[in-house]
Amino acid sequence: MGRQFTPAYLALLRSGELERRVAEAYTRLEACDICARECGVNRRLSAEGAGCHTGERALVSSAGPHFGEEDPLVGSGGSGTIFFSWCNLRCQFCQNADISQLGYGHEVEPEELAQMMLTLQAQGCHNVNFVSPSHVVPQILAGLLIAAEAGLHLPLVYNTGGYDSIKTLELLDGAVDIYMPDMKYADASVARRYSKISNYPAVNQAAVKEMHRQVGDLILDNRGVAQRGVLVRHLVLPEGLAGTAEVVRFLRDQVSPNTYINVMAQYRPCYRAHELPPLDRRLTNDEYAEAVRLAEEAGLRLDERRPRLLWVWR
Repeated sequence: MGRQFTPAYLALLRSGELERRVAEAYTRLEACDICARECGVNRRLSAEGAGCHTGERALVSSAGPHFGEEDPLVGSGGSGTIFFSWCNLRCQFCQNADISQLGYGHEVEPEELAQMMLTLQAQGCHNVNFVSPSHVVPQILAGLLIAAEAGLHLPLVYNTGGYDSIKTLELLDGAVDIYMPDMKYADASVARRYSKISNYPAVNQAAVKEMHRQVGDLILDNRGVAQRGVLVRHLVLPEGLAGTAEVVRFLRDQVSPNTYINVMAQYRPCYRAHELPPLDRRLTNDEYAEAVRLAEEAGLRLDERRPRLLWVWR
């Protein structure tokens, strides 16, 4: 637990495999199948028609130390977040809709992305945390190649909505140290209504299993800071719409009973949620308590940063 940490991607860098994967990833942009949408658009030419509205260059809305993430990511120095614009989901209640649905941000070259990573390291962050990365994996790998050659040595966090391509996750095998996927829904009809994706549960579950195959259960150092593994986020929705019982059973039975999960109480009506009852209200204390109880009964490792008392909807 106290041994010196070496990020996985440095071995890929030394062997030349990281450079090869960058080339493969950019080739796949020409008939894009980078995320699970598999839209087939040539994103090297244009973003027109792409499900993520993103062309050859990634868009970044912000980058900097973040202290609001889960405790194992934050430590004392913060998590070094890079927020990518656009998203491959259409969550009608997104709290960052200006970024994910409206595309607020600016295009960056791989060299700029690499400099962001190195700056976060220089600022004392414990990791580089890519937020909403599913549609920009080629660009991330290109930036990582440059940053690693220049001395980057922090663990990488893949902070995703969970709608990820297995083929793309295989490109990240040995590059990403910490996977932090959402598990948003257990029911396909609910996913279709609220995030405009009909096959989310099947894709999401397969992706989480692949992530765990690559990095295993979450490992912390002697300071309680994450070094490697899977950390699942599950946002509790009103009236059980997130399918907590099914999600925690899946994690226990098909991933690992030691899965680290953050059962999140932060839901509030945002974006278009006011048009979609019951998402037009916040959670009740009882709804959140029930979700926590289900995770505890499944024997999962719960994140400790949980509210003692919630705003009560009546």
